[in-house]
Amino acid sequence: MSTEHPPEADTGDPEVRSAALPKRRIGLLAVVAVLAYAVDLVTKVAATSALEGEEPVRILGGAVYLQLIRNPYAAFGMDFGGTWLLAVVAMVVVGVIIWFAKRLRSAGWAVGLGLVLAGALGNLTDRLFRAPGPMQGHVVDFISVFGPDGRYFPVFNAADSAITIGAALIVLLSVLGRDYDGSVTRRGGDKPSADSPEGTA
Repeated sequence: MSTEHPPEADTGDPEVRSAALPKRRIGLLAVVAVLAYAVDLVTKVAATSALEGEEPVRILGGAVYLQLIRNPYAAFGMDFGGTWLLAVVAMVVVGVIIWFAKRLRSAGWAVGLGLVLAGALGNLTDRLFRAPGPMQGHVVDFISVFGPDGRYFPVFNAADSAITIGAALIVLLSVLGRDYDGSVTRRGGDKPSADSPEGTA
């Protein structure tokens, strides 16, 4: 009588299934968020120290002007009806990203969401701790492109840039069919398993 065991069947064990998936990307998201948040914090401190009460500083041949603006509105000067409401929205965004982080298995999505998280935290910090008071603080903006006073484009900061770049990256990945779980959706609509060569991107 043969003593050979039949090939091991799929038992549905969650540990077996998870071993075949791309690794989680929580660490990458955290590193990106911390670095981008640090850049935003340091540049705002430097801007308030060097530009307060000063005329716009022209650099890069006039492509960029450094000018301190205290902005009570949303990113790029958009008004959505109250500084406190924007602070609440930022808190919700931060909470959703942190909750969602455990599902991330795509490096691209981790970078994109890390940038959005950093930008939301950066501007939220201003709204919580800067004048005129908690939940009403004005955001420090200091980058004006192609002219001073935001005459061609609203004055912005590193946090706004992080949010914009992160959101654009997420949209691009979605268009390319690269999902947050590390899988790739082909043009025909088929979604290969996450442990395939395509699914690890």
